[in-house]
Amino acid sequence: MMERRTHPGERLDEAQAAGEPAYTATAIIDEHGLVTGWSEEARRLLGYASAQVVGSPAAGLLADDVGERVRRAAAGQERLNGTVTLRHSDGHRLRLGLLAHHRQGSDGKAEWLVLCAVADPAHTLRGEALAEWTFVQAPCPMGVFDTDLRLVRANAGMEGALSMEARQMLGLRLPEIAPCPENDEVEKRMRLVVKTGQSQRVEPCLHPVGVNAWQNCSATLAPLRDPDGRVRAVCLTAHHEQEYFTQARTLLPNDTVPDTDTRIGTSSDITRTARELADTAVPRLADLTVVDLLQGAPYRVEALPFSPSEPVTVRRVAVRSVLDDSPESLGLPAGTTAYPVLSPPARCLAQGSGALYDTAEAGIAQWVQQDPAAAWIRRSGTHSMIVVPMRAHGTVIGVAFFGRNRRPEPFEPEDLLQAEELTAQAAVSIHEAGLHPRPRTTTMTLQSSLLPRTLPVQAALEVASRYLPAATRAGVGGDWFDVIPLSGARVALAVGDVVGHGIRASATMGRLRTAVRTLADVDLPPDELLTHLDDLVLHLSAEEGDREGTPETAGGIGTTCLYAVYDPVSRRCTLARAGHPPPAVVTPDGTVYFLDVPAGPPLGLGGLPFETMETELPEGSLLALFTDGLLQPRDHDIDEALDRMFTALSRPATRVETVCDRVLAAVLTDRLDDDIALLIARTRALHADQVAVWDLASDPSIVAQARHHATEQLAAWRLDDAAMIAELIVSELVTNAIRYGRPPIQLRLIHDNDILISEVFDASSTAPHLRRARLFDEGGRGLLLVAQLAHRWGTRHDPVGKTIWAEQFLAAGT
Repeated sequence: MMERRTHPGERLDEAQAAGEPAYTATAIIDEHGLVTGWSEEARRLLGYASAQVVGSPAAGLLADDVGERVRRAAAGQERLNGTVTLRHSDGHRLRLGLLAHHRQGSDGKAEWLVLCAVADPAHTLRGEALAEWTFVQAPCPMGVFDTDLRLVRANAGMEGALSMEARQMLGLRLPEIAPCPENDEVEKRMRLVVKTGQSQRVEPCLHPVGVNAWQNCSATLAPLRDPDGRVRAVCLTAHHEQEYFTQARTLLPNDTVPDTDTRIGTSSDITRTARELADTAVPRLADLTVVDLLQGAPYRVEALPFSPSEPVTVRRVAVRSVLDDSPESLGLPAGTTAYPVLSPPARCLAQGSGALYDTAEAGIAQWVQQDPAAAWIRRSGTHSMIVVPMRAHGTVIGVAFFGRNRRPEPFEPEDLLQAEELTAQAAVSIHEAGLHPRPRTTTMTLQSSLLPRTLPVQAALEVASRYLPAATRAGVGGDWFDVIPLSGARVALAVGDVVGHGIRASATMGRLRTAVRTLADVDLPPDELLTHLDDLVLHLSAEEGDREGTPETAGGIGTTCLYAVYDPVSRRCTLARAGHPPPAVVTPDGTVYFLDVPAGPPLGLGGLPFETMETELPEGSLLALFTDGLLQPRDHDIDEALDRMFTALSRPATRVETVCDRVLAAVLTDRLDDDIALLIARTRALHADQVAVWDLASDPSIVAQARHHATEQLAAWRLDDAAMIAELIVSELVTNAIRYGRPPIQLRLIHDNDILISEVFDASSTAPHLRRARLFDEGGRGLLLVAQLAHRWGTRHDPVGKTIWAEQFLAAGT
């Protein structure tokens, strides 16, 4: 396998001709030489689907017989690299550079992670200009990463730090060169450099295999700009001056530093992001924080350099103080204000950098004296202040103030670094939300249009719902819910979660929800409904695979669903689930538990059965159906989230809307990483005085007796105005059962608020169908008459036999 040492991305000319964007193909091989993992990128590279490769010997992919050499080279090694000739699925040969890491898998067994960087040379940064940027702007051991965070240049010092030649690393990301949590954090900071154009300091970094002089060193991440000022690459410079940079990282308590990225920018709402900046800084960094955005709709973006020739008008969007004083009491009312051209905030905006001030300085004192908008500095007792312009992608969008009035110690230069870091994170989120709202808005509009706008009115359940979209960059997901009235006063509850995010997930969700409503309309049992839904997902997957040539990523596979049917007459609930979390139940005495619904496979796998469970729920019980985003661990583990949810569910509440709000308030944290759909239902019951049942003989003469039973019951219910239509419906349904069905025959009437339901059961499974009688036919008009008189009608199949039912609206006041 290892024929010569070379660039991991090297390949034959035909592989380079594709001109596709860079990606990393990966495979996992166990100690026995069998392929146990195969990525979608590996399929793109070699053409083999995962099912064709996983479980087979890796040697079968080789175009040359070098298996024994590979085994000898791998003995006792933690890492291998070199070139190998592989055979594409269409038969042609590819010469590829590979990098392999020997590691411990999730099951504790040793395995090899094999990587290949695939890149179009046209998109690779190289040449004299790159060499000039690298070696002039960055000293010490250094590497240059492009805007996709892939290594494009490394000097001798970097080769020594990572114990690898540059040509072996080119085209790979840092966590792929040296996998470890520290390098994941370094790459995260690189991404921030690309976004903001501002340098970052990190430690520790690199963390190469083995131990050398650069183990756990610190680093500076600096943007490299082209002559037009655009960030074209990131330069990582390693160094040993750990004490200085450790001091810069201790500006806030240790538990807050890693949290910056998750606390700020959790949504596309500009005002919320500004408030998150203020909430993060107070009280950890400052006693008072003020965030102002340049006036505009939603704000005006100015390109740097920004040289105001007139007062700078801003709109105040966030104020936070440790004293919980109102903004007005501090002289910080909401609305717009204007900063003089020579004031400190205007100067910081013009210079594009932050500054630290003692408020006793002449410049601040003069500003406070001349500008009423600065009165808050004196009124709040602020003695030390940091002013930071909010800038991102070469533009300035606002200014943030950080003040200390309770703590006696003034701000230090290290505090300025931390304030700039927090502000940069908020500025990037606000800038992107303002400039690129359309994709997320489009997806949100589609998602909301596909979800129920209002829940149907029915007597079986009191229902409330909540849907919260994810606040991540990935966008809105495919979580959904539905409440579907069924025949016999029953109600179906459905909750599902479509894999993926964005418009495709929302569109797939809409198709599945429509399918569930259609299947529910024919009264399929929960297990049969999920079986049909499973088939639909397989068809959707096949269609997308045929259209895009990517069957492994076709929409829908892995989708989960929970479907439940509640009958208020028997108070029984029948449920089935496809890879979805089971629902929680709260009995009237406050006991909370999960229903033991058999765990079926996710939709789209095909060929696997779904099972139902049936349970009786006391009247007044709560059912809680939800998607897994509700319990995803964030700042607490899953057990703590479950305890919080159960506590919120067990608290007595007169309205289910209150229960929904309590559950969300108890479980959610600042950041919403996944969509959440929550459905809370309180069970009701139709008592014996609302239901009447008669067993009938299979004799045509019994039809008159059935009409008599119906008339008497309607009189007892004081529904005399509905008696004539009800008699006709009952007569036709009973006649149909006697003529075409089999005994036993049963008539049931249900009075459900403003609806009267007539049902006739017989033991035959043959369902009637509506047709028009011909001119000379003596019969065939019964069901046509029922369809004209009833609001709706249909057939419900039972394990044995069927039920034909019809609903009629009752006049108001009856």
